[in-house]
Amino acid sequence: MAIINTDVKQKTIKSEISLTGVGLHTGKDVTLTFKPAPENAGFAFKRIDLEGAPVIEADANYVTNTQRGTCLEKNGVTIQTCEHVLAALVGMGIDNALLELDNSEPPIMDGSSKFFVEAIEKAGIVEQEATREVFEVTDVISYTDEETGSEILVMPASDYKVTTMVDFGTKVLGTQNATLDKMADFKDHISCSRTFSFLHELESLLEHGLIKGGDLNNAIVYVDKEISPNTIEKLKVAFNKDTIAVKPNGILDNLTLHHPNEAARHKLLDVIGDLALIGTHIKGKVIANKPGHFVNTQFAKKMSKLIKNERRNNVPKVDLNQTPLMDVNQIMDMLPHRQPFLLLDKVFELTDQYVIGAKNVTMNEDFFRGHFPGAPVMPGVLIVEAMAQTGGILVLSTVPDPENYLTFFMKMDNVKFKQKVMPGDTLIFKCELITPIRRGICHMQGYAYANGKLCAEAELMAQITKVKND
Repeated sequence: MAIINTDVKQKTIKSEISLTGVGLHTGKDVTLTFKPAPENAGFAFKRIDLEGAPVIEADANYVTNTQRGTCLEKNGVTIQTCEHVLAALVGMGIDNALLELDNSEPPIMDGSSKFFVEAIEKAGIVEQEATREVFEVTDVISYTDEETGSEILVMPASDYKVTTMVDFGTKVLGTQNATLDKMADFKDHISCSRTFSFLHELESLLEHGLIKGGDLNNAIVYVDKEISPNTIEKLKVAFNKDTIAVKPNGILDNLTLHHPNEAARHKLLDVIGDLALIGTHIKGKVIANKPGHFVNTQFAKKMSKLIKNERRNNVPKVDLNQTPLMDVNQIMDMLPHRQPFLLLDKVFELTDQYVIGAKNVTMNEDFFRGHFPGAPVMPGVLIVEAMAQTGGILVLSTVPDPENYLTFFMKMDNVKFKQKVMPGDTLIFKCELITPIRRGICHMQGYAYANGKLCAEAELMAQITKVKND
């Protein structure tokens, strides 16, 4: 497993666009507005109908219910049936978007992602400055639901690919497969595939007051049992229809399938939408056998945890014997720090997005005279300072005369120390931008590694200020 920075630019929506409809399960009118979002923001929902307009990030760890769709909940605020909207964003190559809702559930539209895709196209797509990060799968990762036998796995591949295999054990809808080999085909081959239900499920849902927004135009209903006159009457009322019929292909009323394997294609659409909750692009092939929202989101949670651990332990591959990009003298030409407070020895990589540097920790360090002389340990605050000096190289590289600037901390968040650093260790630092540098303000994520392990991390914000010459 590896997290790689690609050359592909992140994308967001060019302008706002809204759709109105009803929620499938709530039956309530709702307006969904797609809005642009900044780099590295990902996807998030905003409930503008509630006080304070709370935001719920599209994060697998917020999944609370998967009975008839994927439900997110944060601080008591819910978003229901989010998967079709998220699938459209992923399918259209969007990285960052804010989704405003004036109710708890996006409009079901026709039960597919088609109308969301069309809205995104109409709004337009723009490239952003930051590049896209991808989780490259190098080993098979799997999750199995022992109760249902559903299984989902991801294996190494050249791109993000998805295959779904479904078997409902009924005559009307048998075994089906669907495959998407490249996300560019999502719009034409997957997005129009509608949600579906079996008649026996429909009767239960109606009895429990669900699918209030149901309509024969936004859900395919497969008739898998004898339909009684009493059931027909209930369906007439539920769907506001004068007549209800079963066609020769076993589908309720007069709906025409878009694809012979539309059910499997819709399950593929659901997989893409649910796995969007991982929050990181995937380079790998997903194979889902009898997928459902529960197994999809459990797998997304597992992947999210693995990626989080990989990001923390993603030790930069640095040949410490190579000639550095910057040695200590070149570093002093850029940074104002001097011994004993210069805590960076070498810089190995420097781009407009990240910087990698190193420090050799020796017993001769001035701070060891006072910090546990009998059992020397590098103070954690100095590890963060060294990390910040590495980040200072990143922000000072954006001005033509860095020697005329000073760098000041503005904020430190989520500082964590994982391992001790002792004499003889070599510290490797990596600082990468969280948001683009603007007005000399640098917001970055910093990591410090020693002995192949993460020893410290912190979210840093610093500002460079020009020295006033009298």
